[in-house]
Amino acid sequence: MDRAVIVVAGPTASGKSALALDLAREFGGVVVNADAMQVYDGLRVLTARPTPEDEAAAPHRLYGVLPPSEACSAGRWREMAALALEDAWAAGSLPVVVGGTGLYIRALTRGLSPIPEVPADIRDRARALFASLGNDAFHRLLSERDPLTAGRLHPGNSQRLVRAFEVFEATGRPLAEWQAAPPTGGVAARILTLVLEPPREALYAACDGRFLAMLERGALDEARHLAALGLDPALPAMKALGVPELLRVARGEIGVEQAAPAAQRATRNFAKRQLTWFRHQLDDPVRIPAQYSESLGPKIFSIIREFLLTGQA
Repeated sequence: MDRAVIVVAGPTASGKSALALDLAREFGGVVVNADAMQVYDGLRVLTARPTPEDEAAAPHRLYGVLPPSEACSAGRWREMAALALEDAWAAGSLPVVVGGTGLYIRALTRGLSPIPEVPADIRDRARALFASLGNDAFHRLLSERDPLTAGRLHPGNSQRLVRAFEVFEATGRPLAEWQAAPPTGGVAARILTLVLEPPREALYAACDGRFLAMLERGALDEARHLAALGLDPALPAMKALGVPELLRVARGEIGVEQAAPAAQRATRNFAKRQLTWFRHQLDDPVRIPAQYSESLGPKIFSIIREFLLTGQA
């Protein structure tokens, strides 16, 4: 097996995991997670991770590998993914990278801007300051230090606000300035990217149905366990789709009948943003204008075989 990679991208509830599993089974592949929330342990149902049965059907990597008390970054994920790809190639397997986190996929295929690692003490201070000030006041503080980056960020985008603040504190340079530098570290391999793009109405219906199915499979119990950990609410795992709403249920603030529509709406909005991102940010992908189903398998398998034989789709 040469150094080839299949990337399966698309919005939530588009069938990415099922397609990746079918590709891994058909081509002797290894499924490598590129979903920023599925890297966290304890959130199998809440993040719609592959089931234990699916994981037993083909090798899966980078699922549930970090505790929710940690914050994964695109750089950290890329390092883990690069090792997973090397292991797959060494075993003669085809890596199938799958996920809806566009920044992770771009980090693997194009590389990242050379932003230095932020010391842990600066990260901790930034999060503590954000927790004490709140979004609007923290955004104003960032504007005083780094007006260039602050001007590009909405006050409600807490994760990016904290990231911009900690980078400026650590380096003395705006995050936007670092991001403008040429990226480095993209994987050296032949890459074929497939993007699932279902019609919006079908996608939104799948998003709504997925959340209800998650409730039936124990999503609220996972949220209760997460709440019992007493974690910093600014951590990424605490903001996974459906988690904020179900944490409110766990605290007794609202009922499930109120949480469900709010979580469904948040999921639909997120899927819409993903569709927009994947439409403009990927390098010449094969676009599949449908939700994945087994009936699409033969056509997609043919595309993969052509790519593996000739390097072209």
